[in-house]
Amino acid sequence: MPANLKSIQLSRNNKNLPIITSLEIIDIAAEGNAIGKKNDLVVFVPHAIPGDIVDVQIKKKRSNYLEGVVLRFEKLSPLRIEPQCEHFGVCGGCKWQDLPYENQLFYKEKQVKDNLKRIGKVDEGEMFPIIPSDKKYYYRNKLEYTFSCSRWLTLEEIGSDTEINNRNAVGFHIPGLFDKVLDIKRCHLQNDPSNDIRLALKAFAEEQGFSFCDLRMHTGFMRNLIIRTTSTGEIMVIMSFGEDNPVDIEKTMDFLNNKFPEITALMYVVNLKLNDTIFDLPIILYHGKDHIMEKMEDLHFKIGPKSFYQTNSEQAYKLYCVTREFAGLKGGEIVYDFYTGTGTIANFVAKNCKKIIGVELIKDAIEDAKINSQINNIGNTSFYAGDIKDVFSSKFIDEHGRPDVVILDPPRAGIHENVIDCLLTTLPEKIVYVSCNPATQARDIALLNEAYAVEKIQPVDMFPQTHHVENVVLLRRKE
Repeated sequence: MPANLKSIQLSRNNKNLPIITSLEIIDIAAEGNAIGKKNDLVVFVPHAIPGDIVDVQIKKKRSNYLEGVVLRFEKLSPLRIEPQCEHFGVCGGCKWQDLPYENQLFYKEKQVKDNLKRIGKVDEGEMFPIIPSDKKYYYRNKLEYTFSCSRWLTLEEIGSDTEINNRNAVGFHIPGLFDKVLDIKRCHLQNDPSNDIRLALKAFAEEQGFSFCDLRMHTGFMRNLIIRTTSTGEIMVIMSFGEDNPVDIEKTMDFLNNKFPEITALMYVVNLKLNDTIFDLPIILYHGKDHIMEKMEDLHFKIGPKSFYQTNSEQAYKLYCVTREFAGLKGGEIVYDFYTGTGTIANFVAKNCKKIIGVELIKDAIEDAKINSQINNIGNTSFYAGDIKDVFSSKFIDEHGRPDVVILDPPRAGIHENVIDCLLTTLPEKIVYVSCNPATQARDIALLNEAYAVEKIQPVDMFPQTHHVENVVLLRRKE
């Protein structure tokens, strides 16, 4: 098997499941899976690219499509390139490393077009070429790792006669398997010292005999590790412990502090819950500052341990420039910025409008947004914590004024139907919709169609080596 396919976890043949032979891969679907066709049925297959001819074992049957996994590569696509990462094909991230970057951009742009046309019924609007990322690797400013006492074994390890004693892992979850974690040797997504911190912490924990998390039994001392970095050189590390053991917590945090003095914000949290989220837990500062600072143009942004900030800082700047350009502010507008996070977009465009009101669900993020305005001497912003679907109302509009422009930057689920209804009642002149999910964005645009027309579309590649794409759409009120 070629070197760039050796790490892919090919399916083991199950004679009870049907097999399709010599399936030609002809396209890529919205979620990054490859597409083939057999007897007019669409077949979705991971870990293949257009031009591959594969034998596929069918795992799921639906009325108009099939889902399968690759048993064997009969012929390789001429597009294929050598992946950079040794974990390619097993790790759940960076699934497009074997696809040249220009082809990645083509399929991301196509994903946006297809969703807008198929779901949003959008035929109008000027679509600009996707904005590529200057960095193809080492572009993320945040990674989260999971500790596990039962690491994922490769097919080679399972088939070998060697006894495997150490099953500890610090890495990423295997796709679709909550209790299986791949031990990461080197990740190519975040700059150093990210890898060094993870590897050193794992070695220290094993030397001390600390227990790693059992994801099924919900036991174990070492649970999660979050590393955040900024373009200004600051580093935040948050260690999540699954047991409230002050002595061993102190040992671990002291080790990190002494081993990596470059960490500017060192924190920890004790999480005894069944889920990994830390937004509802107190985060304790062990050393340094309780935040890190990011810079964009002449603005500085405070990022706390619970703050959302775009994970590709350089591409975030390009994304916000597009947002500001599409808003086309002249100086006298009232702007609403929904899902404002730490107020990055709001503060970024504040100098171009009369006033801007930001709303965000997470209270800590709103506090950071307010501080970001103070840090940058911005006096025309107001920020409110709450669920947009509840906050955005006639009372809210009476208090703050009818918006001329609304900026939307929701999570992957898109915007709530209550927000759609209020937008159709309020009828701002322009809506700038920033989305990380072109499918839900297209769905929402279709619901706004009775009052708004799509004027401009700008995809932005925030996540090279993956199928994910960010997209900005300018909607203008119909006359």
